[in-house]
Amino acid sequence: MREGAQPVADRLRAIVLGAAAGGGYPQWNCRCSVCALAWDGDPRVKPRTQSSLAISADGRNWVLLNASPDLGTQVRATLALHPRRGGEGGRDTPIRAVVLTNGDVDHVAGLLTLREKAPLTVFATAETRAAVSANPLFGVLDPALVAWREIVVGRPFEPLPGLTVEAFTVPGKVPLYLEGATVEIGTETGSTIGLSVRCAGVRLDYVPGCAAVTPSLARRLAGADALLFDGTVFHDDEMPAAGVGTKTGRRMGHLPVGGADGSLKALAGVPAGRKVFVHINNTNPMLVDGSPERRAVEAAGWTVAEDGTEIALPVRGAREDTSWPSPPDTPTPAMRPPSPTSSPSTTTAR
Repeated sequence: MREGAQPVADRLRAIVLGAAAGGGYPQWNCRCSVCALAWDGDPRVKPRTQSSLAISADGRNWVLLNASPDLGTQVRATLALHPRRGGEGGRDTPIRAVVLTNGDVDHVAGLLTLREKAPLTVFATAETRAAVSANPLFGVLDPALVAWREIVVGRPFEPLPGLTVEAFTVPGKVPLYLEGATVEIGTETGSTIGLSVRCAGVRLDYVPGCAAVTPSLARRLAGADALLFDGTVFHDDEMPAAGVGTKTGRRMGHLPVGGADGSLKALAGVPAGRKVFVHINNTNPMLVDGSPERRAVEAAGWTVAEDGTEIALPVRGAREDTSWPSPPDTPTPAMRPPSPTSSPSTTTAR
């Protein structure tokens, strides 16, 4: 069980609940060369659940940035998110709000886990709210308990006292289930946003999906105390090359990490404190400790996120304390290796 953050009032704390992209790692039906290492118990890799981040200003009240389909497993693995004694009717949760960056399945399906009669506020752009609300399955979220609030790009809001969040558009696309015969990739609309989280003078930027690093985005990210950025694929063609799909990273709306115009080079000149890749696809070789791709990332000053990676940013004037969670007492299924058994401009895809 991950200890996570304990109540501390002088830090912005973030816990990576899930570091993988849709499907998790290893993906349940995949035996590509990277997934095979996990299925075979290779110590160079660690399983990861699907994309989500928890943030807090006080270590007691938490906001989720995206709600993963694996949310139940993630909560059970993270002590800071456990229900506390004395809750009304025997129920309690420190999760107070969810902020959505897009309408992708791996970012919204976890809302269904939060249907168990607990007060909650969900923040989303008009585009993402419309995508979720169009599916009657999400009607299980009791409107008497679950309040929706619209995110307006460029307008800061407070999901909790002490936390200020501002959304900004990033190049992206609509969710897969809304794609038509043609798909605009690289558009900057409310369908794909990044988030700047501020707390007492420190800033964490969260961009789990991004199709291109434009000059304006690079300027926006400069100076963050922590930058968590889209690490979906290292090689643009790694899925076709592995024989597990036909789409490139760019076709899926994700800029590759490597390559002459990948995010590693595009962000090389962008000053930031701690740099962490999140939302990592199961085919990505930087998941493998010691691989050439992992070494390239680490040599450039980046970390490849794991489930449970914790970032603690001290408020201005406090002593810095960036910590990592202690090893679990009993590994959860999400943390234990299974037993053996293009251009920044908008493009159109067909």
